[in-house]
Amino acid sequence: MKDREFENVLIVRTDRIGDVVLTLPMVPTLHAKFPGRKISMLLRSSTQELVDGFTGLDSILKYDDGKTPKGFFTVLSELRERRFGMVFVVHPTFRLALLMLLAGIPIRVGTGYRWYSFLFSRRVFEHRRTAGKHEAEYNLSLLQAIGCNIRSIPSITLSLSQAAKDAAAQEVSRLGIAGGEMLVILHPGSGGSARDWSAQNFGDLARTLNSDGCKVVVTGSALERPLVEEVVRRSNGSAAASAGRLSLKELAAFIGSARLFISNSTGPLHIAAAMGTPVIAFYPPIQECSPLRWGPLTEKRIVFTADNALCERCKGGPCQGNDCMNQITVDQVLRAARNMLSEAETQVKS
Repeated sequence: MKDREFENVLIVRTDRIGDVVLTLPMVPTLHAKFPGRKISMLLRSSTQELVDGFTGLDSILKYDDGKTPKGFFTVLSELRERRFGMVFVVHPTFRLALLMLLAGIPIRVGTGYRWYSFLFSRRVFEHRRTAGKHEAEYNLSLLQAIGCNIRSIPSITLSLSQAAKDAAAQEVSRLGIAGGEMLVILHPGSGGSARDWSAQNFGDLARTLNSDGCKVVVTGSALERPLVEEVVRRSNGSAAASAGRLSLKELAAFIGSARLFISNSTGPLHIAAAMGTPVIAFYPPIQECSPLRWGPLTEKRIVFTADNALCERCKGGPCQGNDCMNQITVDQVLRAARNMLSEAETQVKS
């Protein structure tokens, strides 16, 4: 490779929170291969804050103006100005592939299974929809096209500003959570990325955890406020609501203060794993949504996967909705939560 290919490297991931978190292991892997080189990411505005300050990431390019994608030629001009020598299009679209070609980036790595794959100079032939391995492993596989030897998934740590930590501490105070109390966070939404455990189940779980002495908080985005409030209502008011109050970094700091995070398969679940918070996660019986591909990257986890063979609606066929998720019972989750909280309490005392 010529020197230019080494100097400026771009990673493209213009989709959602969890996808971006699971792409971050590419950064330390690239630095190990090309020490001292500049690495940038092209992201949506909604995920920019999450990776801002991430160790090894030199700059961030925004793909949109906060609402809609920037104009084609605006993005093209910004790419040309940076003079990237190498790009990894982790989340491929025809528009992105064409932009990288016209930007004059000599090494363009992407999937070999799209009709526009001829626009990539180096192609990796893996079908992600088969969910044969973890999403982070699929992302790292792209680096093999430039000679990286991938042996494991590097651990990552999100960078939090003092302002984000202070905002999270203020939210803890607003919710009346005293130091040393067992904070458990329930996150009932998924933004449509998975099937959801019901609000009734989350509410019943919150009520029992509260009677166990936990402080239960239900989180969500501003758009998920009705769902968050429904869970609080179904908990008979034993849980508190925190919807749309925190930015992504502030939410990460807030999650980091919890003893346990319980959630459907969604972006904040991966934030929790990156923050080192123990997690309990719910997954649907859909191959491309399986925990093998989208499971939280942490050893401190318990994962439940619904069984559509037991679902009266699906009867073992393709998943038809959230009905399958009712196969995961509150009692099962409660036992798992109590075990994880007991372990966490032991670690705190030691």
